[in-house]
Amino acid sequence: MDTVLVKEFRANQLECIHRGSICIVNNEGKVIQYAGDPHYIAFTRSSAKPIQAIPGVRAGIIEHYGLSEADIAVMVASHRGEEDHMGTLNEMLQKIGVDEQKLVCAPSLPLNQEATINILRHGGDRRRLYHNCSGKHLGALAYSQMKGYSLEDYADPQHPVQQEIVQTLAQLANLSQDDITIGVDGCGFPVFALPLSALATAYMKLANPQLIQDQATAAAVATITKAMNKHPRLVAGTGMVDSILLEDDNIVAKGGFKGVYAFALKKEQLGITFKIADGSEEEWGLVVTSILEQLQYDRPKTIQKLKQAFPNSIYNDAGNEVGTSICEFKLERH
Repeated sequence: MDTVLVKEFRANQLECIHRGSICIVNNEGKVIQYAGDPHYIAFTRSSAKPIQAIPGVRAGIIEHYGLSEADIAVMVASHRGEEDHMGTLNEMLQKIGVDEQKLVCAPSLPLNQEATINILRHGGDRRRLYHNCSGKHLGALAYSQMKGYSLEDYADPQHPVQQEIVQTLAQLANLSQDDITIGVDGCGFPVFALPLSALATAYMKLANPQLIQDQATAAAVATITKAMNKHPRLVAGTGMVDSILLEDDNIVAKGGFKGVYAFALKKEQLGITFKIADGSEEEWGLVVTSILEQLQYDRPKTIQKLKQAFPNSIYNDAGNEVGTSICEFKLERH
């Protein structure tokens, strides 16, 4: 069963309750702390992006196309379409040499409001490259093109690239492929449902590639996570939880749509995942902060940044404080 994670109050009256589950695993993939159901099955959504990039990086797309660390960071991003995102994506598109129309993700406007306003003001329109998942799609197209695979159906679950992705996920999560349910993500890519404990195990390995048995996979993971920590803004955007956490070089982090979040601590060798049951993302910063505090995380600067970006106070549109959000959960030991 899930549990209450966050309560929201307005005028001292309870307004919202956000339930969910949290899982923390150690370097053996064993659940050591939790709240709610540590084995709750959730779709990974965009939290899988660092894993989805592994096959291409492992096979040599960086060397083949001359990709930069910034390119790798945006390949695993849920970008907001800000200037640095689009500059990197446009350069990556040129390096790979594929037609933007090959991307399965729908033509979109940036998630960042200022970026969208600027585009519309200058007569721009929706583009597939503005979609927040476009970097992931470019990575899959680059790998498909390098291998001589079909570009038309690169997002089909039976495509060789997608088969390699799910195989890699299963290995990192200590699962068999039969244990993973495959659906279709909002961007048209395959998406995976698996227990929070399995996703936490995969993230523990992302933060600690030395624990991955296959050396080629370990090297690819080290390359990807280094790029994420070097270019945190490219992985998400201004004021986003992912970017704030990735500024800490001890953390690997990536959220996904509908309230799923995954991060890991390198030195502590811990994988951490949670799912907000109602799919909300507004509580991510509060929940991550509480988890780190309850773990007595020894980098207070990271916790302070989170508190500044995601205060307990609730503000109205005019910037006036009108309520409070309170984390209710206490991590239990398994």
